[in-house]
Amino acid sequence: MKGVILAAGRGSRLKGFTEDCPKCLNKVGNTTLLACQLAALNVDKIKEIILVTGYRAATLETFGYKTYHNPIWADTNMVSSLLCAKVEFNDALVVSYSDIIYEQNIVQKLVQQTEDIVVVYDRNWQSLWEQRFDNPLDDAESFIIDETGRIKDIGRKGCSLSDIQGQYTGLLRFSPKALTWIVEYTNHLTKEVLYKLDMTTLLRSLIEQGYPIFGMPISGGWCEIDTTTDLTLANRMFEEGNLLAIS
Repeated sequence: MKGVILAAGRGSRLKGFTEDCPKCLNKVGNTTLLACQLAALNVDKIKEIILVTGYRAATLETFGYKTYHNPIWADTNMVSSLLCAKVEFNDALVVSYSDIIYEQNIVQKLVQQTEDIVVVYDRNWQSLWEQRFDNPLDDAESFIIDETGRIKDIGRKGCSLSDIQGQYTGLLRFSPKALTWIVEYTNHLTKEVLYKLDMTTLLRSLIEQGYPIFGMPISGGWCEIDTTTDLTLANRMFEEGNLLAIS
């Protein structure tokens, strides 16, 4: 099993914080987001960590990890970045966005899962979203899961609270079999559609085709840093001792 951090994007909503570096090099406390991710992914079952670079790639190539570069990062989304590491698809992959931080115990639980696709979701999402947004429903996306843990819907905008049983965190695990599903699905897409394809739209499309995707619930222990408000919130959570992902 390997870890893949998708670190190609600039993070334009962080404004001046990403002029000279990708958003994963922003700090919470005195620790970069990337350092938090690398520490959390340092578990026994993950034998190698890989970075997919894009914006300001040279700043990440000095860390000593294997990298794959997405040369069209500005015009593509997460799925295209993941496909840049397609040569690694013979192994199970724990895939992480680069603008999130999470506690290592979440990764330790994730690597023990046996389903082909496992998505980490926060069932206590509302308290975090209320701190991030004036109206949490403006940013929240659908997440419906059945009693067996199988996800029935994910990633739709403009939904009601009844359609939100949690929020996707940006951390997930794929088996080699599941990665072949992704390759087969994306091979049939036009370039224009593929470039715009985000991860939750991919997952929803696979669900609609009958592929089983399961959720792994957590209650806090993570946060997303997508805006300057998020960065301020993450620093406050750290200072208050509510963000143990920071060492």
